[in-house]
Order: sequence, then C-alpha cells, then structure tokens
Amino acid sequence: MSKRATILLTLAGAGLLAAAAALAFVYGGLYDVSAARQHTQPVYSLLETAMRQSVRLRARDVQVPALDAPALVARGAGCFRDKCVQCHGAPGVAQSDIGKSMQPLPGPLVDARQRWLPRELYWVTRHGIKMSGMPAWEFRLADADLWALVAFMNRLPELSPQDFATMTQPAVQANAWAAAGASRVGATACGAAEPAVPRAGDIERGKQALYQYACNACHTIPGVTGSSPAVGPPLAGLAQRHTLAGKLVNTPENMVRWLRHTREVDPLTAMPEMGLTEQDATDIAAYLATLH
Repeated sequence: MSKRATILLTLAGAGLLAAAAALAFVYGGLYDVSAARQHTQPVYSLLETAMRQSVRLRARDVQVPALDAPALVARGAGCFRDKCVQCHGAPGVAQSDIGKSMQPLPGPLVDARQRWLPRELYWVTRHGIKMSGMPAWEFRLADADLWALVAFMNRLPELSPQDFATMTQPAVQANAWAAAGASRVGATACGAAEPAVPRAGDIERGKQALYQYACNACHTIPGVTGSSPAVGPPLAGLAQRHTLAGKLVNTPENMVRWLRHTREVDPLTAMPEMGLTEQDATDIAAYLATLH
C-alpha cells in the first residue's frame, strides 16, 4: 500500500471515529442542556465568536440614519422599557427572573456601544439570535422603533438610574413620540406598523411570519422547521380544504379574518389571537395558499 493511500485511510478512520464519538455524545445525552448549569467556557466562546462574526457579516451594508435627536433617544427609552428590560435590565432596574435564569445570560446593555456598531445593534434587534433567547423584533416593531432603540443604546452608558426613570415617564414618552413623528396615529408605545400602502401577499415573508408568530409551536407546517407538535392540526394541504374552522369558506380574505379575529369567528376555539397586523396576516395567507 502506498504512503498516500495509508494517509487517506488513516484520515478516513479518524473521521469515522470522530463521527461515532459525536453520535454517542448526542444520543447518549451527555451534554447537560439544563439552564441551571452554565455552558462550558469553550462552548460559550465558540458560540459567541460564531455569533459576532455572523452579525458583522450580515450587518455590513446596513445604512445608519442620524441617531442623535433627543426625542428619538427618549422614544427608544420607552421601547427599551417595554421590550428589553425584562431580559437585559436597565440603569437601576434588575432583569426579571426569566432574564436572570437564561443561558447564555442576556446581560445589561450598558456596554453594547463598546462592543457593537450601530448597524450591528440594529441587525441584532431586528433579526434576533438563534439559540440564545434573543427574539427577532422585525414583525413586532416598526423600523423607526428599531432605530430608536439603537439610538437609546448608544446613550445608555451615560445614563444614571434617575435619567432612565425620568425618560420613561408617560408624559416624557408622549412628548417624545409627538416630536419624533409617530408612525402610527395616536401611538404612544412601541409596536408593529402597517405599511402606508397595503401590498399583495408576499409568500416568502408569510413563511417567515409563521414562525415569528410562533404558529409552528402548535402546528406542523410544511417548509417551516418545528418539532412536529400535536397541539393544533397539521397545515399540510390547507389550500385544498373547503372551509376554515368549519365556518368560513376557504378564501384568502377569510384566512386573514380567521388569523386576525379568531375569537370573533369562533368564540369557543382554543386557537389564540396572535396580534397579527393586516399585512402580516395577508402574507401568511399567501403562503398557506401554496400548501396543496
């Protein structure tokens, strides 16, 4: 046998042994997945490095608007109070029990400005981070709110507990929204915004919205990753069904109505209303219409 063949066989054998060891590790349940135990430092460092490099790559072309307007910062403070404090805490405000117990730990963001560029903070807030508990806010916050959060995080290192408490008072928040030009008439809190001009359903965006609204927590949905739950009926072949919830003719318009006003259609259904916007429901209906 040639030297080259020996080397190749040795490498192949080593690869097979490594694969066998990995399978034994996974299927033997050897890694402790309990949130009561920390990740080992090598695992933590590997995940953090992969996360940082992934964010930097994908955020490189994000265009950053002006972020220094006081009203924008104050508006971001309100968004931070409503959406972020429970996991990250704030000046003088502790994380909730959920945030304290998560692994990896979603620590305070006072030093976020030192570790991330504004475009990267925007990307993380908009898209979230897999396997970390950091949610994607793309479907729940208007783009202006996302940038307001970034503006606030840029100011966060300079704020005292008293500053944060003052900025999040209702009267200050109302003035901030008025000065910043709220994207929703009369709105004084962060939330998803409808597009100014409604558009036709976007199939790919609808597919994404299905898991952003946690529909795959109860339903097995073709094309959407999940653990095959048995809570709600599978959605395969939904486009071929004649009725929705046994009450409505299966049309795109009725699907939007069912998704948004579930209890109005059927007061006794176990399916909750998920707070979909009209556009998100339209996009989801477009994707579901492809499930023949």
